[in-house]
Formats: sequence, C-alpha cells, structure tokens
Amino acid sequence: MPKRVTLLDPPPQDHSKAPIENVLDLTPVVDLGPDVFTNTRPLWHPPGARGIYGGAAIAQSLSAAMRTVPSDFAVHSMHCYFVLAGDSEIPILYHVERVRDGRSFITRTVQARQRGRPIFTTTLSFSRVGSGGEKTITHAVPMPDVSLPKDPLPGTVQALNNVGGGPFESRKAGIVNRNSPNPEDKKVRRFVRSRGHISEEGGFQAHLSALAYVTDSYFIGTVSRVHDIPRFSSPAELQKLLKALKNPSDLDDEDITKALKELKEEEAADLRRRLQGALDNATQGKNKAEKEVGMMVSLDHSIYFHNPRAFRADEWMFIEMESPWAGEGRGLAIQKIWSQDGTLIATCTQEGVIRLKQDKPPLSKI
Repeated sequence: MPKRVTLLDPPPQDHSKAPIENVLDLTPVVDLGPDVFTNTRPLWHPPGARGIYGGAAIAQSLSAAMRTVPSDFAVHSMHCYFVLAGDSEIPILYHVERVRDGRSFITRTVQARQRGRPIFTTTLSFSRVGSGGEKTITHAVPMPDVSLPKDPLPGTVQALNNVGGGPFESRKAGIVNRNSPNPEDKKVRRFVRSRGHISEEGGFQAHLSALAYVTDSYFIGTVSRVHDIPRFSSPAELQKLLKALKNPSDLDDEDITKALKELKEEEAADLRRRLQGALDNATQGKNKAEKEVGMMVSLDHSIYFHNPRAFRADEWMFIEMESPWAGEGRGLAIQKIWSQDGTLIATCTQEGVIRLKQDKPPLSKI
C-alpha cells in the first residue's frame, strides 16, 4: 500500500497562482477543530537534510495563524523552535491556539504535529495597522549599495534554465570581507524572489508566507560558510551526491529525485562545482587536518517583520547574513532582508547545532 504524504489527495496545480502559493497551500481539517489545517501538497526534503525543509513549516504555520486573524492585523514577530525532523512522507497537522485577542495586538501559537507529536512550534504576534499613532519613532538600516540582478534576454540559454525549478530563484551577491581572518567580519549576500506572479487573491498574506518560507534558506549554513568549512567533506558522501547531480534521471532514490526537482539549475551547477572541488581535495588527502561538518541542524528561528505590506516577494529581495558567534557546538546567524526599493522588511535570527566531525564520539546526542 503506497504511503500517503498528504491527508487528502492533492488538487491540480492552480496556474493562476505563483508556485510558492501552491507549495504553501493549506486545507482546513474541520473534523478535528475550527483551527486545524494540513499541508495540501507534499513537502520538500532537501538532499542531505534530516527532514523536510524548515521554511515550509515556518511559512505554513504563519499561513495557518493568519487565517485566524482579522485582515487589519499583520504579523510583526514570529518565534519558532524546531523540535523534531519532519517526515516528508507523513501529513502535517497545524493546530492554532488563539492565545489572546486585544485591540492593538493579537497572539497565536501554532503546533505542527506528525503522528500526534509536535515537530515544530511557534508563537506569533500581530499588530493592528496604524495602532502606533500618527507620531512614531522611525529608523532603519539602509540597504547596501548593490545592483539588482538583470533578467536574461528571452530565448537565451540562461532564460530557459530559469524556467521551472523550485518556487524561488536566487542569485549570489558575493561575500563581504571574504579574505578576513575573522569569521564574524564576513557577510554573505544573495538576491531572491518568488517565481511567477503572486496572485491578488493571496493578498499581502501570501507575500508574508513566501518571505517566511525563504528565511530558512542558506541561513544556518552561514556559520560554516564564514569559516570556509564545506558542508559535505566525506569522499564517499561526495561521490554519492555527485553521481546524483550528474545523473538525476537515472536515480532510483525517490527522495533525492524529488529534492533535485526543487533545485534550480544555477543552484545545482554551483553545488556540483563545490562538491567536485571538495572531493578532489578529500581524495588527495588535503583535508585530513581541516575541519569537517558532522552535523548542522536548526534549533530555533525568529523573524521580525518590519514592513509587512511594503514589499512583494515576487520582486527581488536582497539578503545579508552574518554570524556574530559560534561555540559549544552551536552557532548563531543574523539575517537582514530588504525589498527591491531598499525598504528593510525583516530581520531574522537563527541558532543551530554545528558539530564538527570528532576523533572521539561526542558526550551527548540530540
């Protein structure tokens, strides 16, 4: 009997909506209560990850909570904890609790559960639009002076490669202070936007969910990147992943095939290049004395939404990530996100387990 990855059979893709809207679509489960929802479509399990992509749980929890809040309220903060790895072959149930409904602020909690156990939990706060009054204190960090990516000309190879893929496309924007000996001085930059056009029907809530989805992308990996530590360093592990990248149509592993379909061509090419370089070094014995990541997984994730109605997630957003601290087997990353016109729209923090491969086994396990 085939496994059911959604509670109900997924409906056809709605082509009047952007791919991210289809990915994050929720279905109410009225038999379990008025504020219970489930994923309408299967969720992505990235290659090498312990479970589903965390951004999906973040975004769908936000989407579920927003369905219980009046439209004149917008989320301003979201604090999340990853409890257990989500299984992409089991439906998720999102249980929303209406903690408080005030005149200016509303509080919600959401638990994402599989097999009755919580895999993810979050507390969200919403504020009424304009409740701050006419006089307010205002300041924001300006967006760095960077040029927006140029779209390829129609019909070119690059344009054809950008068709399809995952719900988002991204472009590298370099690393500030790349050659600094101090990891805390480095800043990793990217541009990202949703593919397609987010529908008017989705409203500003669809753009917020899309933004929440992308905040988990590359985030905790910032810690290893500023230390120039490759994510995959084992020759056997690299050989397996390289084979998958070179021959995606010949794979029998359903999970990897599904994940590869979500990777856009630019990301796959970049991953192939980095993996091949790391494999060459590992094979030649150059990395024997270097550090290697043994485990990297997110623990908690916070988003502060500054201007929830002042951006479009289907336009280029500029992201800058840095890591002010790492130690005790953990690392902290900070992320700032600006809209295409330079408005600071969100600030995020994330802490995760960053364990290096040891000569001796660790004292504790998660």
